[in-house]
Amino acid sequence: MGEARSGPTLPRKTSEGSETMTDPTHTRRSPGKLVLSLRNVSKRFGAVSALTDIDLDVHAGEVVALVGDNGAGKSTLVKVLAGVHQPTAGTITFGGKQVTLDDPGAALDLGIATVFQDLALCENLDVVANIYLGRELNPLRLDEVAMEVKAWTLLNELSARIPDVRDVVASLSGGQRQTVAIARSLLLDPELIMLDEPTAALGVAQTAEVLNLIERVRDRGHAVIMISHNMEDVRAVADRIVVLRLGRNNGVFYPDASNQELVAAITGATENAVSRRATRRQEEQQVQGQETS
Repeated sequence: MGEARSGPTLPRKTSEGSETMTDPTHTRRSPGKLVLSLRNVSKRFGAVSALTDIDLDVHAGEVVALVGDNGAGKSTLVKVLAGVHQPTAGTITFGGKQVTLDDPGAALDLGIATVFQDLALCENLDVVANIYLGRELNPLRLDEVAMEVKAWTLLNELSARIPDVRDVVASLSGGQRQTVAIARSLLLDPELIMLDEPTAALGVAQTAEVLNLIERVRDRGHAVIMISHNMEDVRAVADRIVVLRLGRNNGVFYPDASNQELVAAITGATENAVSRRATRRQEEQQVQGQETS
């Protein structure tokens, strides 16, 4: 989405306790049911406070991008939601009920699936084996045909570009491997899917393929949390952008927010290279306007 906006930008307070930049002329999709709600979630590691009073809402059929500088707490928050870490304080509500995520199995049973940055794929196994890894049909006597049919069905629903589900993962591109990891997370039909840097180290074509896949996952009605450092990728698919800074909420934005606003929220500095460039462009446009008038 472009940065040009015809209406004024109006800040307002959200239920997540931070300022949101809104544009009354921008059309947004209506949120579905509330899937996940965090209130005052904190996580401490000894004397280090990784998260402090985090508020977050995620709805069905919505992509929420989680952005922030290194050390902002993004990965820690995802690990709390994945059941890897338990919060020190605060409440987690999932599907309208307050829950406790004691371990990754509990999170998965509730309907929270996570695709970490390393993907956790076995390169020596084929696509079907990776999708069903640990969840094989009839494990004592594998039902290879049923698993292959289900794998093809799932990949076709996602319009995935996998030439053959019997190809070993080692032969696939980075984008195709990400597709396999996402398809595996969808096997149990979770309500919430979390993606940690899904486009990291991918080329342009592979990045576009993964972003298209994320949109199709959203269109299936799943709630999606996406961590990314790439603002263009975030703008392409996110419905809302939640900024974390030093383990705290530091704003909720929509994709039409300017780079200047996002960088200021992420870094905490209103004076930076992006803001100076925006100021120069504005001054140049004013000079050009005066010369033509």
